[in-house]
Amino acid sequence: MRLPAVAGSFYPAQKEALRQAINTYISEANPVSRTAKALVVPHAGYIYSGPIAGQAYRALTQLSPAPKRVVLLGPCHHLPVQSLALPESSSFATPLCQTPIDQQAYEKLAKLPFVDINKEAHAHEHSLEVQLPFLQSTLASFSLLPLVVGRASSEEICQVLELVIDNSTLIVVSTDLSHYLPYDLACQIDRETVKAILQGNRELVVGNRACGAYPLKGLMSFAQKKGWTAELLDLRNSGDTAGDKDRVVGYGAFIYHEQGFNE
Repeated sequence: MRLPAVAGSFYPAQKEALRQAINTYISEANPVSRTAKALVVPHAGYIYSGPIAGQAYRALTQLSPAPKRVVLLGPCHHLPVQSLALPESSSFATPLCQTPIDQQAYEKLAKLPFVDINKEAHAHEHSLEVQLPFLQSTLASFSLLPLVVGRASSEEICQVLELVIDNSTLIVVSTDLSHYLPYDLACQIDRETVKAILQGNRELVVGNRACGAYPLKGLMSFAQKKGWTAELLDLRNSGDTAGDKDRVVGYGAFIYHEQGFNE
């Protein structure tokens, strides 16, 4: 079991306090009419990015049937990873509950030459962990396929997704946007990045504009192949939520859906 590494720092460590925080973020979000094939969600401490994450996860409260599996991809902040890394664990725990790893999908991906099994890459990685309480709160029952992403190519990420995606699987990419810029400049840079994401322009999605640039570009490529449409749900930064405006971090929530679906 992979134990929580950032409970009590990035989000509440007490079960009821965590549940209440997530319920508040989701209930205060606007309704989402689209059916999500994939989400892009920020991963900072909840006081900073929780409201923006809640807007993305609001989309899951209206999904029927709900996804049975979540492929969760996020950047590595602590250890270098060449391409993609699976954990050694058979489940991930948060103060809310445990979520099992999808063993069948895990075994498929472990056979790929560019996918490693790396316990250390997952041990302290918050980009994946902070998404789990939201997923556990919005999905009644699901299995998880967590991947820490290093300098993987979009083609490698597409190959991974092709192996495991079906109609009961949701993709979640975890990324923040610009880091530690003055408020006005951050807003300008983040608007440019959002435009690139919505247009599918992977050239403008780079590390200093999105720490999860590699998994994000992989999703963008996969979505283009599938004919999915990206839609912005929320765009704010830490200066709008709980921080000062001298050095802010940008947060965006996006949904990918099948064009024209639910219209």
